[in-house]
Amino acid sequence: MQRSAPVSIRRAAVLLLTVVTAACGGGADNAPAAGTIAVTLSRPRVALGSPVEVAYKFTLASDAPAIGSRKVFVHFLDANDELMWTDDHDPVPPTTEWKPGQTVEYTRTMFVGRYPYVGAAKIVAGVYSPETNERLKFAGDDRGDRSYKVADFELLPQTENIFLIYKDGWHPAEVVADGEQRIEWQWTKKEATVTFRNPKRDVVLYVQADNPIVSGQPARQLEVRIGDQVLGTIPVSEDGSQVHKLNISGTQMGDGDMVELRLLADKTVVPALEPGSTNADARELGVRVFHAFVQ
Repeated sequence: MQRSAPVSIRRAAVLLLTVVTAACGGGADNAPAAGTIAVTLSRPRVALGSPVEVAYKFTLASDAPAIGSRKVFVHFLDANDELMWTDDHDPVPPTTEWKPGQTVEYTRTMFVGRYPYVGAAKIVAGVYSPETNERLKFAGDDRGDRSYKVADFELLPQTENIFLIYKDGWHPAEVVADGEQRIEWQWTKKEATVTFRNPKRDVVLYVQADNPIVSGQPARQLEVRIGDQVLGTIPVSEDGSQVHKLNISGTQMGDGDMVELRLLADKTVVPALEPGSTNADARELGVRVFHAFVQ
């Protein structure tokens, strides 16, 4: 089961369609370029719903102006330039710390959207002010609105992925709609199990999970086991923004046809039983899982 990453497509659509008159003046964009943008995927062919490493590189001009507080917008388009999903984010370090002549590089793990499309795709990116939507000018393949084509890749069907079966210890899936975006997750109990067909080779487990509960003592660690064999421990944050990876060897998975992973939360919370709580949720909650993926 793979789910859409928590990003705002509604906001991205507005940014994609907005004509930034303050930045571009409605005519030729003669402002000096602040630098260049480069984006690289860890592989050129990516299956829908799967994770991929996205490397960002911003090289600032020696005379670049002060940038202030800005965000990076990243739009994934199909062959007809239709917006599929986004990965807008705050860069690391933040733009308030960027200096003229500096090169800023960082990598994010992103889950590819489950968009109903396979084939050629592209990435356009840029930097904008959340307050005014004004976009910063960069050198490169400008699409006319200070969004720059930075990469091409190919989308493959989900059948390329290892299929996960969610067994015991899971509460029903929950979905929240945010405009065109669906944010989906599934809470665990104290222990939850996931099974998949044994690939008989080394794999990487990707987990994006959190626990936003602020009362009581919510889970802050998720232990991963096969049987009684501890494979590793994944930290659990409050906001679910980070994707964690755990290497699993073929030896650890054994010779059986199926592999069963046990996910154990260090603590659980029943919101309805917390002192002074107005939350009527009587479930035992471990961690909230947005994505679990074996690659």
